[in-house]
Amino acid sequence: MTSKVTSNDKKSIASLDDSAVVAYLRAHPDFFEQHESLVEELKLPHLRSDGHTVSLVERQVEVLRERAREHDVKFRELIDIGHANDGIAEKMHRLSLGLIHARDPLTRFGVIERSLRDDFAAGTFVILLHDAPRVHAIGAVRGLRHVDKSDENLRAFESLYHSGKPRCGQLRDAAKNFLFPAAGNEIGSIALVALGAGGEQGLLAIGSPDLDRFNPTMGTEYLARIGEMIAMALV
Repeated sequence: MTSKVTSNDKKSIASLDDSAVVAYLRAHPDFFEQHESLVEELKLPHLRSDGHTVSLVERQVEVLRERAREHDVKFRELIDIGHANDGIAEKMHRLSLGLIHARDPLTRFGVIERSLRDDFAAGTFVILLHDAPRVHAIGAVRGLRHVDKSDENLRAFESLYHSGKPRCGQLRDAAKNFLFPAAGNEIGSIALVALGAGGEQGLLAIGSPDLDRFNPTMGTEYLARIGEMIAMALV
């Protein structure tokens, strides 16, 4: 026998708001188990592209499938990140071994140059060292310059030196041209790494023509590690 909805029932239902219904269902998770026939009666209109209604059960199945797809995508993303991190760790290991076996400053700089260029795709980079004797010990090589710590151009990097943390993003034209005199106009984004505590040894700058290659949201942990290895190698 089917019960009829009275006028009092309608008034009682009308007085309920969405939050009250949600709160009740959360407090009684077995509600639909006790009212299985209601599950079949409930219809959710216009949820399909063809405009047809679906039952509550069908909708729950669709929601679960969508969540499963989202979880699968996130899982694949985590796997990709893990593979990428493994690759970077391997490159860092090669750099470390190369520096350990290098016997003189010029050879160590060669190891650094090859690693930045081949392993980390740093086609454009410069290492600024504040100690002139160290630069002279390495010799005149591409990607290395001596810049006295009192140079006015270094004011643009004072906050970097003070924080000691790598920074990625875009720079003003004056700073780009100082770092890369021959290619400043072609640089879209830059990664900066202070060498030594407070940048006492100098600065590593890696440039890219891509505006988004180095951006403020990217992680800089590996950049910091590379900076530490370079700083120790060029002491």
